Amino acid sequence: MKPSSSRGSGRDPGPGDAPASEQVSPGAGADPGTDPGTGAAARAGAGPVRRERELLCDALLDAGPGAPTECEGWTAADLAAHLVVREGRPDALPGILLRPLAFHTERIRRRTVREIPFERSVDRIRRGPPKWSPYAVPGVDKIANTVEFFVHHEDVRRARPDWEPRSLSPALEELLWARIKIARFALRKVPVEVTLIRPDGRSLRIPAARRGVSRRSARARARSAARPGGKGPSAPRGGGAGGGVRVHGPVGELILWALGRTDVARVRLTGAREAVNVLKETGWRL
Repeated sequence: MKPSSSRGSGRDPGPGDAPASEQVSPGAGADPGTDPGTGAAARAGAGPVRRERELLCDALLDAGPGAPTECEGWTAADLAAHLVVREGRPDALPGILLRPLAFHTERIRRRTVREIPFERSVDRIRRGPPKWSPYAVPGVDKIANTVEFFVHHEDVRRARPDWEPRSLSPALEELLWARIKIARFALRKVPVEVTLIRPDGRSLRIPAARRGVSRRSARARARSAARPGGKGPSAPRGGGAGGGVRVHGPVGELILWALGRTDVARVRLTGAREAVNVLKETGWRL
């Protein structure tokens, strides 16, 4: 996924411990148009991940290559090229997550935009990874692509006017929830404790980051605190009792929010004013 700057909630919290304002975005009507041919046929009886792949391809074609997306600075053509490179160029994979290698991945992606027609790129995505791709290994598709395709499908949909959240199948929701721990990586630098809470009450707690404190430094502080007269360890900012932020919403919205789509994820934030403000001032994106 494309890294980009983002802000926490984008809304002012309510007074004291009152719930923060619900995030609402201008949002899109029906799903983007569907392909009456290959896409529709492949979706019949398809599993949730395959269905998201098909719907993402439909959304890309419906939007057109020059359409904006929620991936900051990327058009639909840029996003399609990213997905083609991700599945078809194993040498470019490290640069997706490792910033020092990102220049190589980005160079390949831009060349793909220039040299491969948009419709052909979408067709490659629809057909799935090449047989020699790591993503073609049985089981990898579900592990690696459930969140990827869902989020990028919404990146296309929610950049268009009059969108509305989709009603997700229970099967897709459970697959997304099974991958919710990705939020711990995405929010690893957020200095307040965050708890993601789905409508049925199940939740994931993400501890506040200890900014600027290495493991060695933390151990040294702990030893110092244990000595007579030593100073006790300081709690992470916003991580104390009552200092965290609770994020309420359907599973799909929680995934989008946790991965930095805070302006378009329909969630509700509750918690102390100070903690919500700190979260608002913190940018993250995955």
